[in-house]
Amino acid sequence: MGKKRVMVPAKELDLLTVKYEKETIQAPHLTGSILKLFVRIIEIPIIGSLIISFMKKENNMVEMLQNTEIPEKPMFKPEFPPQEAEPSVVIVDEEGKPTDRVESALKCLPHYDPASCWSGDTLPSFRYWKIRDFAYAYRSKLVTPSKIAEQIITLVEGCKYHKAPTPLLISFDAEDIRKQATASTQRFKEGNPLSIFIVPLICLSFCLSDINLVKLEHSG
Repeated sequence: MGKKRVMVPAKELDLLTVKYEKETIQAPHLTGSILKLFVRIIEIPIIGSLIISFMKKENNMVEMLQNTEIPEKPMFKPEFPPQEAEPSVVIVDEEGKPTDRVESALKCLPHYDPASCWSGDTLPSFRYWKIRDFAYAYRSKLVTPSKIAEQIITLVEGCKYHKAPTPLLISFDAEDIRKQATASTQRFKEGNPLSIFIVPLICLSFCLSDINLVKLEHSG
C-alpha cells in the first residue's frame, strides 16, 4: 500500500492561486469491432483482471481513490422529517433507577381485575392464562409453582406415548423443573419473588398451559 496523500481542506485554499492540473490518461482509443474484442478480453476472468489492474496503475487510479485522504465532510446528509409524539406513549429513562423504570412500566399496564378471572374455587371453562393471572394466583396462594410444574411434567411426558409424539420442548429435565419450582414456591411463601411479574416457570407454564387448555377444549 502506497503512502497516503493528504489534500488541503477547501476552506484553506486560495482559489485565485490554485491552478487546475489536467491529468493525462494513458489508455487506448478503441472503437467499433476493436472495442468489442477488447470488451470480450476484459471479461475473461484472469486476463481481464490483469489488464484492469495495469490500466489503473498507469493512470494513478489507485493513488487517487485509495491512497488519497480528503479532509472534507460529506456533502450529503440524510434528513428525516420530525416525528410527532405518539399518543399514549411513555418514555422510560434508560439511565434512571430500575425501581423507577419498573414503576413507570407498571403504570402503562391495563387495569387487572382478579374478580373477572377468579370467582372462588370455580374456574372458567376456557381462558388464555397470562403472566398476571399466574402472578396473582401465586401471591393469593390459589396455586403454587410446584403444582404448575407437576402439571407441565405430566403433560410433556404424556406426549411421548402419542402415536404422533409432540416435541414441545427441545430439552426437558423434570428434576430440574421440580427444583426450580420448589425454590420459587419457597420465595412466594417468604414474600420475596424475583420480580413483580416474572418468576421461574411463569413463562414456561404460560406457554404449556395455553397448549394444554387448547388441547382439552378441542378434545371435549
